[in-house]
Amino acid sequence: MLYAYTSISLKFRVSSSDSLLNVLSSFSISVLLFSLQPNLLSRVPCLLCLAKFTTARTPGESDPSWSRTQPHRKEKSSSPQHRRRRSAASESDAPPHALDYKVRVRDRIAVPSNQSCSAPSTKNAIKMARTNVAASLLLAVALALLLPSSIYAAQPIKTTPTLWSFHLPLPNGVSGAESLAFDRRGQGPYAGVSDGRVLKWGGSALGWTTFAHSPNYRKIPLCTASVVPSEETESMCGRPLGLQFYTKTGDLYIADAYHGLMKVGPDGGEAEVLATQADDGVPFHFVNGLDVDQATGDVYFTDSSTTYQRRFNTEIMMNADATGRLLKYDVRAKKATVLRAGLPYPNGVAVSSDRTHVVVAHTVPCQAFRYWLKGPKTGQYELMADLPGYPDNVRRDTKGGYWVALNQEKARLDATASVAAPVKHLVGVRLGSDGVEVEELTAAKGVTLSDVAEKDGQLWLGSVELDYVGLV
Repeated sequence: MLYAYTSISLKFRVSSSDSLLNVLSSFSISVLLFSLQPNLLSRVPCLLCLAKFTTARTPGESDPSWSRTQPHRKEKSSSPQHRRRRSAASESDAPPHALDYKVRVRDRIAVPSNQSCSAPSTKNAIKMARTNVAASLLLAVALALLLPSSIYAAQPIKTTPTLWSFHLPLPNGVSGAESLAFDRRGQGPYAGVSDGRVLKWGGSALGWTTFAHSPNYRKIPLCTASVVPSEETESMCGRPLGLQFYTKTGDLYIADAYHGLMKVGPDGGEAEVLATQADDGVPFHFVNGLDVDQATGDVYFTDSSTTYQRRFNTEIMMNADATGRLLKYDVRAKKATVLRAGLPYPNGVAVSSDRTHVVVAHTVPCQAFRYWLKGPKTGQYELMADLPGYPDNVRRDTKGGYWVALNQEKARLDATASVAAPVKHLVGVRLGSDGVEVEELTAAKGVTLSDVAEKDGQLWLGSVELDYVGLV
């Protein structure tokens, strides 16, 4: 391909020193374009072809070879008839390329019928046309070189290891910081854990303290006795999953897998149950991910299944259950409405930074979708990204994109015992606003993540299975 473009650039008529300079410039530009942006040449091959027009010359204009071959004739008469005969004779003696050039120039330059096309005006017009085309060519080349390379080639994915992350151990007997949140003063993180409480990190001096709990937590002795595994008591004591603050009021919204959508004030305490079913009368079975529109206070959340509860979540995957829903809680109307139903295992939710759509992570299909809230696509549900693992929570990053925590890497259908294990274990990815993966998080084998929350340039890592919160 390089040879083809080189030959185009070299097939110019070199008739003067400045023509040679134009040819060499065109050749250099073509080689530079090919080396830097190879795909550009396939898109705009006409740019190099235009160089042929910029290096052409009229017969006799800075063209020694033409002037030497044509003897000077002394003008014998200035009558119009004689000038026409002399012009016809000159054109008959001119080489074919010169005649072709004259035809092209006459086609491009409009001369009023009441004016004669004199030699000086024709030359000036030709020079001006040649200059304009050359300037356009150079401008196009400059713009092509200044275009970001991401247009033509995929950018490498950044890898951030979490192996040496700092650990904040959870209290004894407690695990599963599934979701993390920070209040309007920047304090936290707050984490929903396995015994049904929401804990607050108060720094190394205070450690973890109880911030909120479900209405049953203080009423049922088993919730505080810690003598029965939490898996057996969570349906009674509650299991807080998605967390998010509404900064205007300081209220913390909680997606409890069993008790529904809840809210607690800035000072914490017993949470208030806001909704246990949608306005269509179908009760929640597995409330999971959650996010708050910071402009309106409305809450977007998922009910992962209307058939199975959280403790039977493996049945959702094994039976390919697709009864999940995306819902919206209107804080003024105080009711929950279904935005989208019939979804396969919807999990994490994140409102876009421009508030035009909601991103929903689907665990089993290993995909992320957009539900459009505004614009010409309002109400549409479209694929945003295929993910390399089973996603959990989704969080906005600081660049207009999203962090997606991966609970497990995607199963390899072609994996066998003889195939070596992958060299890195993915636990999270960062997507750009267009859904393209731009960064990945890796960890030691066996580590899983449920949440990646970015704050002040650091990443806070939560996991539904681990007994600590990580910090990178």
